[in-house]
Amino acid sequence: MHQSEHSRLDTHLSRRTFLNTATVASLTLALPRFSAATTATLVKPVQIGLIADLHHDVMHDGSDRLGVFLEEMSVTRPDAILQLGDFAYPSEGNSDLITRFNEAHARSLHVIGNHDTDAGFTKDNCIERWGMPGRYYARDIEGIQLLVLDGNDAGSPTHDGGYVSYVGEEQVAWLKEQLKTLEGPIIVASHQPLAGAYAVDNAEELQAVLGDAASKVILVINGHSHIDEVIRVRNVTYMHVNSASYKWVGGDHRHESYSEEIHGEHRWISYTCPYRDSLYATLSVDPVSHTIRVKGTRSSWVGKSPAELGIDMHPNLISGEQIAPRIRDREFIRVGS
Repeated sequence: MHQSEHSRLDTHLSRRTFLNTATVASLTLALPRFSAATTATLVKPVQIGLIADLHHDVMHDGSDRLGVFLEEMSVTRPDAILQLGDFAYPSEGNSDLITRFNEAHARSLHVIGNHDTDAGFTKDNCIERWGMPGRYYARDIEGIQLLVLDGNDAGSPTHDGGYVSYVGEEQVAWLKEQLKTLEGPIIVASHQPLAGAYAVDNAEELQAVLGDAASKVILVINGHSHIDEVIRVRNVTYMHVNSASYKWVGGDHRHESYSEEIHGEHRWISYTCPYRDSLYATLSVDPVSHTIRVKGTRSSWVGKSPAELGIDMHPNLISGEQIAPRIRDREFIRVGS
């Protein structure tokens, strides 16, 4: 990388630049009253820092993007930080980056993404290298019950090739038991979405399970989709957390967003539309107002956007709406008394 490009990268990824560009419109959405009331059991507001789809093994500046997130978390000081998958191969070469994330907080939590097991790596490699308790697990975060799922199960009756996207019977049974025994409030996290675009093959089954526990489940979050979206199904709110790095456009739309040198050393970047700045969010749950707040980030495209390349990414997604280099500020507020 040329020195001038280093300078531009440092400028774009600095915390000062982030703070100067982070203002976004706040959206207010209704959280069902019976679901919001469960937050009253918390003894204090609870915060979780979120980052998704860093794709360190694709991006030339993945380490810098993670650094911006960790710097902001050192100021915000949430009760946990959570990466939502497609983070970094569990390789020896990535040990320093993984250690930086793990040592940044006493509760540094992981979700396994579909690309984390590329290049011959396995889920067991992720569990060992990242320090996970298992591929799916429960964790108490100051009264918030976080349930982490693995959306990479084999066995889907509708799988027709490519990466698996399925939550198997073993996990579904475990999830039902957790939802039955835990008092809540509960947040469910997975890499692949459980509702909306790019959802797992058995999304309707999981939506029914979560809908039956809507009085306890205050939010379901995911990565994978690289979009900014919130939807509601069966009284449960689902939030897609955008990628820290880019929107994938594929080999038919290869193009150069950076210098020839960068693309020569990182060939998969040409398959993406990168975000200029790292995207991430802080989730806050307030037991007094029964409000869930999302403080997001925003950026701009490096080079052409998917729309400018002439790509209609998905029949249910709109360029400039869900497909955009941002995570919007949001509030989920109790309605009624």
